[in-house]
Amino acid sequence: MRILLVEDDPPLAAGIREALGREHWAVDHLGAAEPAEAAVGLTAYDLAIVDIGLPGMDGLTLLRRWRQQGRTLPVLLLTARDGLEDRVAGLDLGADDYLTKPFLLPELLARLRALVRRSRASASPVLRVGPLSLDPAAHTAELGGEPLELTGREWSVLEQLLLAAPRVANKQRLTESLSEWDKEITANAVEIYISRLRAKLGERLRIRTVRGIGYRLEEAD
Repeated sequence: MRILLVEDDPPLAAGIREALGREHWAVDHLGAAEPAEAAVGLTAYDLAIVDIGLPGMDGLTLLRRWRQQGRTLPVLLLTARDGLEDRVAGLDLGADDYLTKPFLLPELLARLRALVRRSRASASPVLRVGPLSLDPAAHTAELGGEPLELTGREWSVLEQLLLAAPRVANKQRLTESLSEWDKEITANAVEIYISRLRAKLGERLRIRTVRGIGYRLEEAD
């Protein structure tokens, strides 16, 4: 997963980045709305976390502009405002969820996972294809009922494949989902992780290469 975090409070932003990093999600952080407006046109983000009370252009204006531009990525608003009007305004402008500060990081993570499932049309918290299951909340994976050991990068790639299944996971999006601005991952690196996953999944599942597009996770014949 690759997330855009738009938050002007450095300690809070650092805490969110650390928590998301433990979930093996890549995070790009910006402290103002103006550069964030353009960022979503340059990078394929899975979702955005936006503080309403930003300096200059506020988070509600940023959200309005994204939606006017046809940007459909899920957006979770952070707000220190308790007023009902602000929450209603955010939802009416196209926000998918919101959290009022102060909040607990486990709740933020749970809400983000729910937004991702909703955006990928998956209602179940556990992702499954054939004998493979992956639980993002518990951070566990099983193959045929047995624990499947994965590195952080392998987990991220497999999660993207499961979220996309039965569709094809775009290779460029896979690459971007593993990258941050200061930690770029190459397409060749993704191929290495795909190769490692094929070895770990064995003969019961297949990661099919769709030339020029990406990879599809499916049960073996």
